[in-house]
Order: sequence, then C-alpha cells, then structure tokens
Amino acid sequence: MLEKALDKIAEQIIALDEASLTQLRKKYLDRLFQFEPTKEWEKAVVTYFIINGVIAKNNLFNHHILEGQNGETPKGPDDKGPKRKKGARLKIVK
Repeated sequence: MLEKALDKIAEQIIALDEASLTQLRKKYLDRLFQFEPTKEWEKAVVTYFIINGVIAKNNLFNHHILEGQNGETPKGPDDKGPKRKKGARLKIVK
C-alpha cells in the first residue's frame, strides 16, 4: 500500500517541469532556514528536497545518456570507483 502511494507520488513529480522547479528552489531553501515548528515548515523542507531530487535525477539521467553515447560501459555498485580516504567527510557546497 505504501509503495503504491509512493510510486504514484513519484509519477506525479517526474511529470513536473525542471525549469519551473529550479525557479522555486530558492524560495523553499529560504523557508528551510526559517525554522518554525509548523506543518508548513515541514512541507517546505520536503518540497525543497523533492525539487533537489528531481534535479539530481535529471543530472544522473543525462550523465548515463552521455556515457552511452560515448561508448562507456555503465558502472554498477560492484565496480570499483575512486577510493575514499578513511575518515574523509563530505563537504557542504552552496
């Protein structure tokens, strides 16, 4: 039941226009940093991450399309990627 609901939500989100979403991203980012213990703030946070998810999905999609056009083989979870140093941390990029 939950998976079906999420699948339906994903279909609706995928149908949204990335350019329009990108224009709204700043609005929801600003709202994210104006914390209030309200449902509206919670919805704004979720909306911001949905927008970022669509943008990330499109970037990943385009990356894979380009790899295929360049004749590169797709990399999977079993392929060895770049090694991370032990204790390395991700950087926050604005």
